[in-house]
Amino acid sequence: MDLLYYVRLARRNWLLIILSLVIGVTAAVMVTANTPPTYVASTSMLVSGHDKEGSLSTAYQAGMLSAQRVQSYATLLSSRRLVSEVVAPEDVRRVQGNITAEVVPGTVLLRASVTDTDPARAAQLANTLGARFTDLIDRIERPTPKSHSTIKITVVDQAEVPQAPVSPRPTMNVLFGVLISLLVALAALVLRDRLDTTVKSSHTLQQTSGSSTLGIIGYERDARRNPLIVRRKGRSSRAEAFRSLRTNLQFIGVDRQPKSLVITSCLPNEGKSSTSSNLAITLAQAGWRVILVDGDLRRPRIPDYLGIEGGVGLTDVLIGRARLAEVVQTWGEPRLHVLPSGQIPPNPSELLASQGMRQVLDQLTAEYDMVIIDAPPLLPVTDAATLSAVCDGTMLVARYGKTRQEHIQRGTELLASINARVVGTVLNFVPAKASRYDGYGYGYGYDSAPEDVPPVKAPAAV
Repeated sequence: MDLLYYVRLARRNWLLIILSLVIGVTAAVMVTANTPPTYVASTSMLVSGHDKEGSLSTAYQAGMLSAQRVQSYATLLSSRRLVSEVVAPEDVRRVQGNITAEVVPGTVLLRASVTDTDPARAAQLANTLGARFTDLIDRIERPTPKSHSTIKITVVDQAEVPQAPVSPRPTMNVLFGVLISLLVALAALVLRDRLDTTVKSSHTLQQTSGSSTLGIIGYERDARRNPLIVRRKGRSSRAEAFRSLRTNLQFIGVDRQPKSLVITSCLPNEGKSSTSSNLAITLAQAGWRVILVDGDLRRPRIPDYLGIEGGVGLTDVLIGRARLAEVVQTWGEPRLHVLPSGQIPPNPSELLASQGMRQVLDQLTAEYDMVIIDAPPLLPVTDAATLSAVCDGTMLVARYGKTRQEHIQRGTELLASINARVVGTVLNFVPAKASRYDGYGYGYGYDSAPEDVPPVKAPAAV
C-alpha cells in the first residue's frame, strides 16, 4: 500500500472522514467542558550532609552521601508515613496519587509537586509536605536519638498559589481529538477496504477473471427507468461507453472473430440484460446485422426493455410450434432483430442443451454478423454455461461494488471447465466518483455531434 492508495481511499470517503473529525472535535470539546480544572503547586528542597560535629560538611564524602540518598528521598515524599502527617487518614490515598516527586537531574535538589482542583489548597499541601519532610529526614538520619542528623533537608523554594490550571488544555484536547479521529477513520477505511472483496476497479476485475476488461459502464440515475442508450439521441456517458465497448469487441480475436456471443453475469441484478440490449443497439447503429436473443428462459427481461411482445419466441421454435422466421421481430431504425424467449418452460436447461438449440444458433450465425444472447446468471443455474459451451465467446458482466471477486473466480473456473471462451469482461454501474478517482474517466465531450441514432419505432414482426 503506497501513499497514492491512501489518498484515493480518503478522497472516495471524504464525507466519512469529515464526519469522524466532527465527532472527534465534539468529543474533545465536551470532555474539556466537563473536566474540572486542576492546579499544580511545587516546592524545591536541597539535600546536604553534616559532619560528625553537626556542622554542614563541604567535604567530598558528605556530598557523595547526600547524592546517593537523594533518590530514596524522592520516594519518601509520597510515602504513606509522610502523607498521613499532612492530611486526615481518609484522604491519604487520594493525596498520595496527587503527589509527584522527582530529582532535578545532575543536582541534589528534590522537587515535590501537588495536584489539586483548588489552587490555594495545592500550595498549602506542597508547603506542609516540604516542612514535614524536613522533620522526617531529620528524625530518620540520626545515628542515635541524642546525636545530630547526618542529612539536612532545606526548603529552597516555597510553593506559590498557581494562577493558571494545568488541565484541561482545550487546544491540545482538540488537536488530540482531530488526530485520534483521523487515525480511527483511516484505520476503519483501510480495514473495510481490505475486507471488502467486491470488484471496484478494472484492474481487479482483469486480474480476477484472467481476461481483458472491454468496457466500463458508468452509473446514471435514470438508467433504471430508461435502461437503453437511445434516449437523448445517444448523447450520454453510457452511450459513449457502449460505443467504446463495441470498438474493443472488434479487436477481439482478429483471426477468430466471434459471431455468437453469450452475455452473462455471476449473479442476478448485475446488468447483463441492459448490457446485452445496449450492445446490440450499438452494433446495429454501426451497420452490423445483429440479432438479440433472449436466452434467459427463467426470468426474461429483453421484452420489457425493448417494449416488444415476448409471449412467442425461442421456446416455440425449440419445441417445433413455430418457425424461426415467424418469431423474430425488428426493433428501431436501423433495424435490430430480436428473438424473444417465448413462454417460460419447465425445463429450460434441457431446451438450451438440445440439438434444436444448436440448429437455431447455426442458422442465426449464418444469417447475421453477430448473435448476442442474453443468458441467465452463471452461478445459480447451468443455462449460461450450456450456451457458452456451444457459442463462439462469452462476456462476463460484473457490477461495481456488488460482484465479489470469489464469484468472478468461480464463474471463470466454471467456464474454463467446459472449454468456453471468455472474450472479456464489463464493469457495470461504475459511479462517477470512482471514475474520477480510479482512472476510469474517458473525458466525455459532446461538442461534436455523435453518430446518428434513429428514434425508436414500434416493433414489427418479420
